[in-house]
Amino acid sequence: MLGDAAVAIHPNDERYKHLLGEYVELPLTGRRIPIIADDYVDPEFGTGCVKITPAHDFNDYEVWQRHKQSSALMDLPHGGLINVFTAQAAVLGDGLIPEAYRGLDRFEARKRIVADLDALGLLEKIQDHKLMVPRGDRTGAIIEPLLTDQWYVRIEPLAKPAIHAVETGAIKFVPDNWKNTYFEWMRNIQDWCISRQIWWGHRIPAWYDLQGNVYVGHSEQAIREKHQLPADYHLKQDDDVLDTWFSSALWPFSTLGWPEQTEKLAKHYPTSVLVTGFDIIFFWVARMIMMGLKFQGEVPFKEVYIHGLVRDAEGQKMSKSKGNILDPLDIIDGIDLETLVAKRTSGMMQPHLMKKIEQATRKDFPNGISAYGTDALRFTFASLASTGRDIRFDLARTEGYRNFCNKLWNASRFVLMNTEAHDIGLTNSDKKYTQVDAWILTKLNETIQATRHAIDHYRFDLAAQAIYEFTWNAYCDWYIELAKVSLQDADPIVQQTTRHTLLTVLDALLRLAHPIMPFITEEIWQRVASQLGINGATIMLQPYPDANFYVADTAAVAETEWMMSFILGVRRIRGEMNIEPGKPLPVLLKDGDEQDKKYIANSETYLKKLARLSSITWLAAADNAPESAIALVDELKIFNSYGGNY
Repeated sequence: MLGDAAVAIHPNDERYKHLLGEYVELPLTGRRIPIIADDYVDPEFGTGCVKITPAHDFNDYEVWQRHKQSSALMDLPHGGLINVFTAQAAVLGDGLIPEAYRGLDRFEARKRIVADLDALGLLEKIQDHKLMVPRGDRTGAIIEPLLTDQWYVRIEPLAKPAIHAVETGAIKFVPDNWKNTYFEWMRNIQDWCISRQIWWGHRIPAWYDLQGNVYVGHSEQAIREKHQLPADYHLKQDDDVLDTWFSSALWPFSTLGWPEQTEKLAKHYPTSVLVTGFDIIFFWVARMIMMGLKFQGEVPFKEVYIHGLVRDAEGQKMSKSKGNILDPLDIIDGIDLETLVAKRTSGMMQPHLMKKIEQATRKDFPNGISAYGTDALRFTFASLASTGRDIRFDLARTEGYRNFCNKLWNASRFVLMNTEAHDIGLTNSDKKYTQVDAWILTKLNETIQATRHAIDHYRFDLAAQAIYEFTWNAYCDWYIELAKVSLQDADPIVQQTTRHTLLTVLDALLRLAHPIMPFITEEIWQRVASQLGINGATIMLQPYPDANFYVADTAAVAETEWMMSFILGVRRIRGEMNIEPGKPLPVLLKDGDEQDKKYIANSETYLKKLARLSSITWLAAADNAPESAIALVDELKIFNSYGGNY
């Protein structure tokens, strides 16, 4: 109240229109303040009159901005901007404040003011009213708005070219819809306060003399030289530091030697892609664009890839105060329960939450966290990286990808145990591909195409999915098992071609997966490299697999996938009839066409080995199949011929 500059009413409030332009006496201060009209006032709330304290309320300051040119406000001390607080939220000791309250703590001053109003007969009633009171998130202290001198950047001249850069496509957002968020900020932008009252940062390059004059320059010495100030002339640098985002906005070029025009700056500015979260599109991305255009004359990057935020399994944002943060190193290396509890509850700004966090940690991780390894964690993040969406992180996914790493490791062991260096040296004229070899090479080529396309379009989740599906299902579960049959073929060239295929596909697969899971792929590839005749190199220097790795063999794909469907059909019969997996099973076939008969003839060895069949017999069209379980492969019917005796 001691800083009130006016009383406002609504312009259409008939109750008070006759008082516009009049003055009221502000109790306890001896000051007269004007009655003004403003749409900000809600005539239905309370008395319909609102006191305006522009130095200590954001909304009141906006009202003051609209009326500050009026003579009634201009005649007030400081034009009505009357500050009543020190930086420690005590009442100021200057002449505008009644002597009885000077130097008092804010809470004590308020008690005395209420008592004095009551004693003067000016207090009509005290009524409870719920307010939104701002508090510090760490200390819980009530925050008082305080008008202070700050440094601002006039932002509109910087914003216009930055908006234009995105409108014209000089900078593209991925996904594209995030440009709307960017435009919403930039087209409604206000001048930027760049001074901060924090401990660390770049000092504001401003100095003050004893008369309050301000000097801005690169250094105190430069200022003294420019203004011819003697060495004993008192200058004090501003205690504030630049807003962290202001310093960060200079990052694309300030890290490369700017303002000097260095070789690094010429080589690395602009960059290609910025990868960041949607929550700092305005705070960082927009400001880098503005500063890059201002100081370098061109955009700092061509594309902005926006990823989601990592949240916990319940979808909550991770924060130390919630105790739901997971340290990536603890997932990689593992951590026991007690150490995890201690880590989550130590050094807390809000110690009253410790017990709650401890209970939640013991519930969620009763055995601590197992070691999952770096590659499993990286693959988890890649698989969850749907464009622009938040990531719900669940350790169960990481456990699944740890199993995936183990699957790849065991597959590579089989390949290395069954291949030799000379297997890679087969010429095209020497090779005898089976339909299974042709199938896996075709599937590899499709996977390379899908992965490269996904990476080119920032769909790391689809890239991870393509690699996972090919590795686990096509290569490990099917091809290696089918290759075991080919490795026993009577023709040594067929055997060697299969070994060659095992090696070349594994090599391409490792290079394909390396960006997502670099450690296990490097470890395996070093062993594969000796078989490939490459020594002393690293997989990082190998070319990424080309999308035209192998000419597609659609006939081989159709035949192999038919064979896989046949094997799965027999396995379903075993499951339904509870027949032991290893027990040889005779099957009867009916209603197939000539293509089916051709496939059976070509694949009989694979079918008998993988489906564990003792015989395959075609029934005549007129014959009836015995009562038994049935599986279908398109029109072909597969019967087991045990009849019911298992």
